[in-house]
Amino acid sequence: MQGQLISLLDCTLPLPRFPNNASPLNFATFQQPHHSSKLSFNVDLNHFLQKSILLSKRLRGVNCVMSSYSGYVRIVAKCGPSDGESDVRDCDNGFYIRKCVELARKAVGFTSPNPMVGCVIVKDGKIVGQGFHPKAGQPHAEVFALREAGDMAENATAYVSLEPCNHFGRTPPCTEALIKAKVKKVVVGMVDPNPLVESKGLARLRNVGIEVVVGEEEELCKSLNEAFVHRMLTGKPLLTLRYSLSVNGNFSDLLGDRVTECGGYYSRLLQEYDSVILPSSLFRGKVSIPASQEPGANQPLRIIIHKDASSSNKIPLVVNEATDKVIVFTDNETATTPELAKKGIETVILDQINLDVILDYCNRQGMCSVLLDLRGNSSEYEELVKEGIQKKNISKFVTEILPIWNRGSETDPLIPVKSLDQGIQVEKLKSKGSDQNVIIEGHFKF
Repeated sequence: MQGQLISLLDCTLPLPRFPNNASPLNFATFQQPHHSSKLSFNVDLNHFLQKSILLSKRLRGVNCVMSSYSGYVRIVAKCGPSDGESDVRDCDNGFYIRKCVELARKAVGFTSPNPMVGCVIVKDGKIVGQGFHPKAGQPHAEVFALREAGDMAENATAYVSLEPCNHFGRTPPCTEALIKAKVKKVVVGMVDPNPLVESKGLARLRNVGIEVVVGEEEELCKSLNEAFVHRMLTGKPLLTLRYSLSVNGNFSDLLGDRVTECGGYYSRLLQEYDSVILPSSLFRGKVSIPASQEPGANQPLRIIIHKDASSSNKIPLVVNEATDKVIVFTDNETATTPELAKKGIETVILDQINLDVILDYCNRQGMCSVLLDLRGNSSEYEELVKEGIQKKNISKFVTEILPIWNRGSETDPLIPVKSLDQGIQVEKLKSKGSDQNVIIEGHFKF
């Protein structure tokens, strides 16, 4: 009998159907799920149920709920409150930091150039306050959590996914708010890489006698704000390459079915990134400017590349209600039109279009992330891809594998990558299904 050990947050073990007169010792084995973490074991049903009951008794602070349906036994074990209570006294630091990250994700697409941050206040084993940073310029996560906790914050433990700030910006220092609230302990997911903050907030808290713990779920917290961290460490926005491939490995200009709809991976990408680079050739037909369909999404800046020496090739007039988030970079002064200015679309004329200029522009605008979307005429951005690889500016990639078999085209924007003398290593690979498509993402390891 084989089962899947996912985690104590949600552990589901499928059991096969069996007739009433079946012997537990003769059960067929479980179907092996396609997951990276697996645990195989042999056990009969009665022994399994006995061990499950024993497990629920032994794990303090873990709620085990057992149910049976359609030939399956489901055990859901959760570290957290039972019966609607907020008592989580037996959960560890990691649990609360993961809760902070969960809260922080509610502000996806709204905090840049600030990081996403979540905070939880715990006292006597109960969550008494929680909050997240909703938008740049608004109070930080600690402030919202302390407001909710009120007087209960005194002698409590504050959990925060990122080091509290210790400087005056658009908001007062969060360290002072924690000190004023008289918290006893602060557990931090990661140190803030911002030079204005870096370890200064931790030092301030320790200097007044507050116990500080650093590094709980650090990798998770870094992943939450990888674009912010990248910009702090390099001075440039995180640049991600997105493209589609057929199942036989050829470049495709298409997007999969429903990926642009709410919940689709492309719609969520547009919500997560501060800007997206697109070729002007994409809009010569009836294609409208891509927009995230997520509820209340903060749309990215659309950077349109118009690279054509022909004076007769005018920049397509982009009609969109979000014209304040469109900018055109072109190397052809005669290609501009008065209609663009009337629409409020900014045009930047360059001697030569290159990534350095675009990334510098985005950085000066306070942007942390840029998506280079390979669609339209590949000749418009082939040089950008080449430059991005050669200068190691492209950090990530998102590849959509389409359920099609197509012929290779003469122009392939991925040629700069394919023609490298030495291949590029990739790491942190992840994959997920999207209807009939497969989405793969990873990081380049130069």
